[in-house]
Amino acid sequence: MIDLITTTIPPLDETAMRAARERLDQLTKPVGSLGRLESLAIKLAGITGKPHPTFPSKAVIVMVGDHGVTAEGVSAYPQEVTPQMVLNFLSGGAAINVLARRSGARVVVADLGVAVQLPEHPDLIQRKIRLGTRNMALGPAMEREETLAAIATGADILAGEVDRGLDLVGTGDMGIGNTTPSSAIVAVITGQPVANVTGRGTGLDDAGWQRKVQVIERALAVNRPDPTDPLDVLTKVGGYEIAGLVGVILEAARRRVPVIIDGFISGAAALIATELQPGARDYLIAAHNSVEIGHRVMLERMELTPLLNLDLRLGEGTGAAIAMHLVDDAMAIVNEMATFADAGVSGPSERA
Repeated sequence: MIDLITTTIPPLDETAMRAARERLDQLTKPVGSLGRLESLAIKLAGITGKPHPTFPSKAVIVMVGDHGVTAEGVSAYPQEVTPQMVLNFLSGGAAINVLARRSGARVVVADLGVAVQLPEHPDLIQRKIRLGTRNMALGPAMEREETLAAIATGADILAGEVDRGLDLVGTGDMGIGNTTPSSAIVAVITGQPVANVTGRGTGLDDAGWQRKVQVIERALAVNRPDPTDPLDVLTKVGGYEIAGLVGVILEAARRRVPVIIDGFISGAAALIATELQPGARDYLIAAHNSVEIGHRVMLERMELTPLLNLDLRLGEGTGAAIAMHLVDDAMAIVNEMATFADAGVSGPSERA
């Protein structure tokens, strides 16, 4: 586990990026005219070390966990929804199932901390650390050893998927109340006031939002997480599914697998991962800009520009699944478009 956190993430492959850029500049279009599709293709080349990568094997890894802080009334939905939604994922009926099917991705569901014992299912990875986190408004959400175990579990799950042939991963989450720890994480790491990074989650009214802000402020006062120690922040005000996603991100970066991060909770995991390993940022593709107000602050901290702005706020990895289409489009441009020479089309004038 310590090796995962301290081992240097490899840099992007400059040779592959240069080759991809040169190929793009030879295609039958004005240079740079496909905008961010071109920059995405170049980044994917740098991540994989291949000028013309393809991604036939995709997965969205959905980490699931419950949060003791829901006892403070920070969510519009009861905690019972978490295990109910896990069963929905496993039966293929959730939004992530629909969108992943459309993008050609499998959905991998892992229980790291659901507050009840789930029934056995062949498609459920049962790696529970504990039956939900502790109430962070009263003390640390997790013990440090539990945090490390959850990160290691996420890394192990990612490694297993790579062994199955995975070459593109999206991050997803499920856990009633998990926008509360995510807001706490971004507030601590960035130094922003809690009210500036806390949204309405599943649809809180004004009174519910004010209560949520006060609960987070109380949790920060009680726990005093150290903003210079990402593991301390994650331990005190995080969650098992967030820690699991940290492991997914770090292991994917170590293995040169592109990571499409979803929304606010995935963003909290990415924020912790990049604070632990700044080099991991190069392996991240931000799928979209969430309605949650703290998400923009996270993305700015990581210097990531989202591909989409669709007013999404569901989680589950839904935005990541949608963004997978853009990854395929970017690489199709590189791999399938004709060059000026191939098509017999005149290139730009030297005086232009």
